[in-house]
Amino acid sequence: MIFGNLKDKNDFSYLSSAIQECFDYAEHHDLLNYEKGSHPIDGERLFVNIVEYTTTTPENRFWEAHRDYLDLHLMLRGTEQIDLNFIDNMEQKEFVPKDDFLPLEGIPNAHVILTHNDFLICYPKDGHRTAVAVHEPETIKKAIFKIRIQ
Repeated sequence: MIFGNLKDKNDFSYLSSAIQECFDYAEHHDLLNYEKGSHPIDGERLFVNIVEYTTTTPENRFWEAHRDYLDLHLMLRGTEQIDLNFIDNMEQKEFVPKDDFLPLEGIPNAHVILTHNDFLICYPKDGHRTAVAVHEPETIKKAIFKIRIQ
């Protein structure tokens, strides 16, 4: 898990070129005005999902992880808490390959709060539970870059 803000992207120059490509894409495209849904960047290797939803209580959300793609969550509008734990600390359910979805059960051992231009990169060992309200439910808009793991 890596947490930061797009304004500090140069501090993360050690990250992979695919992650740098996401930072550059976000800076050169008006993602806030993108329609909800999936938008191709480079075929199956790299694309961005634009989501808009209302945050809620942790009990109304689910845990997940991925094996084939890294997630780079980039907050466009609003505030969201994302709960985190390592998948090895959690009960792992049956992986769904077609959705690159590993359902998990467990409790958080950390969380981050994303505000404008904050990003969170989740690797395959990073279980995450998104859409948790910080103070009260709020409608947020976020870009989730999906980066294929080689």
